[in-house]
Amino acid sequence: MKKKVGITIVAILCIALICVGYYFLKKEGAASENEALTKVQKITTLDLEKEYPETPREVVKLYNKIISAFHQEEYTQEELEKMCQVAYELMDDELQANNPFDSYLISVQADVELYEARKKEIVQTDVCDSNDVLYKTDSATGEDLAYVSASYFVREDKEYTNTYQMYVMVKDEDGKWKIKVYYQIEAPKEEE
Repeated sequence: MKKKVGITIVAILCIALICVGYYFLKKEGAASENEALTKVQKITTLDLEKEYPETPREVVKLYNKIISAFHQEEYTQEELEKMCQVAYELMDDELQANNPFDSYLISVQADVELYEARKKEIVQTDVCDSNDVLYKTDSATGEDLAYVSASYFVREDKEYTNTYQMYVMVKDEDGKWKIKVYYQIEAPKEEE
């Protein structure tokens, strides 16, 4: 009887080890597949229906990845359009209505050409800490708003500058944070 219990325990342990090993192999394989994608491919294959960023800060971080890819990566016209589509999906309905997709695409293309002509490059982007995101409710509309600041370290020729932007985010009816508006701001006091 003791021998059967021992064999059963060993069998259960072996099955558990096989399951755990399979889990880690599958997880590692998925990670290496994702690592094999270029930055542009990671953006163009992103399904925002399934993988929409959960916080206002994460939305701005994704938007910054897209902006950086516009200026740092090589891509086709089709990939540019797909990246613009992902960025456009991060904007709220009002911003989209005031900036139709075709106009947004043309604006991005012109901006990329200007950066290339001026030998300008976004070297690094940074988004404020989660604790620094300011949440408010608009008393007039009842909209939930979040204010997220971001900084951009830019090289133009051999000169470096920092610029700062404030992103005003609004929570839509599906609970997703969307970019309502963004504008340039002064450097935060601690960075001056």
